Amino acid sequence: MSLPENYLYSKEHEWVKKEDGKVRIGITDFAQDELGDIVFVELPEIGDSLELDEPFGSVESVKTVSELYAPVSGKVVEVNEELEDSPELVNESPYEKAWMIVIEVEDDNDLSELLDAEAYQEFIEE
Repeated sequence: MSLPENYLYSKEHEWVKKEDGKVRIGITDFAQDELGDIVFVELPEIGDSLELDEPFGSVESVKTVSELYAPVSGKVVEVNEELEDSPELVNESPYEKAWMIVIEVEDDNDLSELLDAEAYQEFIEE
C-alpha cells in the first residue's frame, strides 16, 4: 500500500496535499482497496463551500456506496472532471490522477487535526 510521506490524512481515509494556500484532496490507497472497483464518483461543484467533517460527495463501487468527508473547511476551486468518465482512475492512481477536488482552506487550524503518513499507517493497522 502506498502512502506518500508529504501528504496529510483524515480518519475518514481522505488524503490532503498542501499547495500554496489550497489543498488537493482524494481518497487513500487503503480506501480504494477496501471499496473495490470504483464505478461512479460524485463530486461538488466549483464554488461550493465545504464544512469540516461534512459529506461533500460519494464514491460508488461494485460493493457499496461510500460518502466522502471534507478533511478541511473551505471553497471548492477545482474539480477533477476526468473522474466522471473514468472513475476507475481512483483504483489505478489514487494519489496522482484520481485527485478529486482542490479547495481554498478557510482555517489552517483544520490541517493540524490531520494525521501524517506514519500516524495514518498506525490508525489503519488498529
